[in-house]
Amino acid sequence: MTNLMIYGAAGYTGSMVAQHAASSGKGLVLAGRENDREKLQALADRHDADIRLFSLDDPDSVAAGLAGISVVLNAAGPFAHTAGPLMSAAIRAGVHYLDFSAEIDTYREALALDSQAREAGVMVLPGSGGSVAMLGSLAGHATARVTSPRKISIALHVAGAMSRGSAVSASQSLAPETLHLVQGALVRRSPEDVREFDFGFGPRSSFPVTLPDLLTIHQATGVSDIETFVHVTAGSFPTGDVKDLPAGPGFEEREANRYQASVEVTSADGMVLRSVLDTVNGYTFTSMAAAEAARRVLAGEVRPGFQTPAGLFGNGFAETIADTRIVDL
Repeated sequence: MTNLMIYGAAGYTGSMVAQHAASSGKGLVLAGRENDREKLQALADRHDADIRLFSLDDPDSVAAGLAGISVVLNAAGPFAHTAGPLMSAAIRAGVHYLDFSAEIDTYREALALDSQAREAGVMVLPGSGGSVAMLGSLAGHATARVTSPRKISIALHVAGAMSRGSAVSASQSLAPETLHLVQGALVRRSPEDVREFDFGFGPRSSFPVTLPDLLTIHQATGVSDIETFVHVTAGSFPTGDVKDLPAGPGFEEREANRYQASVEVTSADGMVLRSVLDTVNGYTFTSMAAAEAARRVLAGEVRPGFQTPAGLFGNGFAETIADTRIVDL
């Protein structure tokens, strides 16, 4: 079986993933709910793909929907509603699972399914795009420069408008607490612990946030003290009713708003090393990275159980996407 299914392909980012995935030459199946039929059919006609329609509410329907599929890429947010049932169904069906969730609870679910996935010979790879792929590569790169890394402080610069789907997911999945990783455990911290990071254009105030990278960077690097921050360019977070937002930023807006990330790795002896990542807009990166990750999994780059992009594909994964580059300071 060489079929890739993109579930949620009718969405803003899902449709962009489908565009990139269509060039792989593998069998492409675009899936979603019944009310997405028209959008999916138009997308399938454009990319010479098949469509399947099923809800995630009924396990039997999901099992039937995954028949003949080797890799499923979940693009349907909020992932709090879709990741759990689709991951569980994929493991039962022997189908490798990918997504690009930014919701930490879905990573907790994925980690809880690790042993079950290993026993089934199935890989669970959340975060195949987005911050997890970006920050994981940056953290892995920087950590490799340090003999005994003790702590990782990492920040993402978000620029440009959010998509409607991202805004809905963010509004429904805001962590009730601001957390960081201390000696391998998630611990509450003050949301007022603002600090500065240099993303390549001078220091910028960044606020602490609970990102899934707290778990994925720890999983990939073994470093037990990790903190995550975000600097948001004015206007990136929407105001008003998210339902009134456009589907997502257009091509010109994405081209005008690149993303950056900055990391500081502290060694056991107190030495601090810094690296910076610069890449295309987050939506462009996510769609390209997710499609590339799916292509590589279809080609056989598989390790059963819970995996991270940097852990599976190497610290250089992000730099294979568009013109992403990492610079050591």
